[in-house]
Amino acid sequence: MNFIDLFAGAGGLSEGFIRAGFDPVAHVEMDAAACYTLRTRTAFHYLKNNGLMGVYNSYLNGTIDRNNLYNHIPKRLLDSVIHSAISEDKNQEIFTKIDAALQGQEVDLIIGGPPCQAYSLVGRARSENNMQSDPRNFLYVQYGKYLERYNPKMFVFENVLGLRSAGGGAYLAHMQKLFAKKGYEIKISLAKAEQFGVLQKRRRLVIIGWKRGLNINLPDLENFDGGVNGIVEEIFEDLPALNSGNGIDKGGSYIENTNDYLIASQIRPENGVLTQHISRPHTEQDKEIYRIAVEKWNTTNQRLSYNDLPDRLKTHQNRSSFMDRFKVVAANLSSCHTIVAHISKDGHYYIHPDINQNRSISVREAARLQSFPDDFYFEGVKEGANRTAAFKQIGNAVPPLMAENIANCLLETITSYQLLLELFD
Repeated sequence: MNFIDLFAGAGGLSEGFIRAGFDPVAHVEMDAAACYTLRTRTAFHYLKNNGLMGVYNSYLNGTIDRNNLYNHIPKRLLDSVIHSAISEDKNQEIFTKIDAALQGQEVDLIIGGPPCQAYSLVGRARSENNMQSDPRNFLYVQYGKYLERYNPKMFVFENVLGLRSAGGGAYLAHMQKLFAKKGYEIKISLAKAEQFGVLQKRRRLVIIGWKRGLNINLPDLENFDGGVNGIVEEIFEDLPALNSGNGIDKGGSYIENTNDYLIASQIRPENGVLTQHISRPHTEQDKEIYRIAVEKWNTTNQRLSYNDLPDRLKTHQNRSSFMDRFKVVAANLSSCHTIVAHISKDGHYYIHPDINQNRSISVREAARLQSFPDDFYFEGVKEGANRTAAFKQIGNAVPPLMAENIANCLLETITSYQLLLELFD
């Protein structure tokens, strides 16, 4: 079965569906850096399927450049990553490119969710007008145009919990009416990433739609319990220690054998190459605060409140909100707090639990907390290490492990329905 990925980002949702056996037709994404990431991942899957992983590993080792990597990939596959904003002005151009990629096939599935900042509680709290004028509020209307154009059997629309309350619930109500108008019934679920094996507390609304008339039984995503188990410290234990501002972009090595969680989650591939284990630099003041935060967590299992800091370390005027702006990634728990796109701006909310390293987490550590495999390379627009672009893509992503489990549930549902049709044909 095939799918189109809209608002694809770095491809976390797509990665999960590919693992489950779905075949991507096209990815549509407006961010240029994320499009390079999607092309590189497309290259990975093509080379892996054709027994050419040596080429891909050469890229991860830094012995060939990005252009050389892409030269091994059919142009039609690279062109299936469509760098464009989804909008009234651009849709026809996007349709033409998707049609070319389809080569006459029907579409089985559309996946993806519009950028979530306009619906998020934090985004609205920081906006002067509660994000009421943000044009991203209405991107679901464009999603509906793709449903109408390609008429897939089903769709998966993922977004933040704040969608339920955005606009006093009006946006979600409008979506329900729009999807019904396009001929789809829907089920709305609250999905918890940790129930799918992700070592992170991440809550998302997942809307699954299916063509009216398909008599199918959808999975219960809210009570899903089929993920792998682990604790957060397993994410860190095989990675080399880093100091603030240090690390390696390509061609790195692990310090020890892997563990059960990294194997079961498919995060660490066999004979893998360590990449993007890079830490951002920090000021001496930040590092002093990090030490205080880690000591407090490691000795009392309590979070640091900004007002608990010595006065000489308090530089923010706001002393009444966002008091947890310095937060340690808790190694001793089964899930850490949510990784969000703000990690691209600073690392204060993601302090490494090892006080001796005294830094925020690296790009690779953040990717692992999102359940991305180590052979997933996050690109910038320019080739080479681009820490900020990578952090942004990781923070905005759907965890692949969560996506894979959702995809497997859908595949089981669709397969059961098709078998039923054959029995009564």
